[in-house]
Amino acid sequence: MSGYWTVRANDGTRLRAWDNGSDGVPVIISNGLGSPPAAWPAVTEKSSGFRVVTWYHRGLGGSQRPLDAGAIQVEHHVADLGSVMESAGIERALIIGWSMGVNVAFEFAQTQPERVAGILAVGGIPGGSLTSMFGSVGMPRHLREPVGRMSAQMLRISGPWLSLLGAAIPRSHHPLSRTGIEALAREAGHAGALAAVLREFLAHDWDWYSRLVLAAGDHRPIDVSSVGFPVTLLAGRHDSITSSDDIVAVAQTIPGARVSVLPAGTHFLPLQYPGLMLEELRRLTLREVSGETGGTQDDAAEPA
Repeated sequence: MSGYWTVRANDGTRLRAWDNGSDGVPVIISNGLGSPPAAWPAVTEKSSGFRVVTWYHRGLGGSQRPLDAGAIQVEHHVADLGSVMESAGIERALIIGWSMGVNVAFEFAQTQPERVAGILAVGGIPGGSLTSMFGSVGMPRHLREPVGRMSAQMLRISGPWLSLLGAAIPRSHHPLSRTGIEALAREAGHAGALAAVLREFLAHDWDWYSRLVLAAGDHRPIDVSSVGFPVTLLAGRHDSITSSDDIVAVAQTIPGARVSVLPAGTHFLPLQYPGLMLEELRRLTLREVSGETGGTQDDAAEPA
């Protein structure tokens, strides 16, 4: 199987799924809301050594909106992940979670741990996501969730590109400068991925997208202290969507977890460092094969 196909969810919702067509180690990408496969340029290449499968969330990117407009909670995305795995014929896989996709990955692991070989969590935490917003800019904890909800509602007005570029580009860079663009796509060989992702975002219905964000924000933190598979968490020091401090704190509750904080990283690490994402996935695979349980914490050096 290669390319796009349609998956029927448990409630009958049609989901648009994607497969890179490789025969490698199975990987499921539980993506950030509305993000396409192109957001992971190195990981999704057929030569990566991984069979990579992902899907678009309900009502985005060609996936159908559910008949029940309220069926967009994290538990519905979790069920969709299982449906995609079954349709793809994958019994067990490494799961990559990005942003809200981290919530989905860990919640899936709570319900079907035997199907999870490991989790690479990028720019996200397992629940309570809105309470982590704007931590990198010093917002007090008690204000984060209400401001996060207001920001999600404002997406209906502000449009996609300002919110995406404004959150992603470090404050020291002008968004239209060459340096600012390179902050989103560090590796010149993958610079086209940024344009592809932006095109996808520009096509979204932002009223619906806002609803999805607000629904994801209802997902409360879950206990991950009993996780029995290898976990790697990656954080960006300048991530205004998920606080790197919160990601490190979560890692400390997961047995044997490895965590890396990228000093110049933003929320869009898959686009900034595609090669590093592939490197970390391979490293996670080796840990799963060897049964390694020891974790590490470090401030990762910037890739050349």
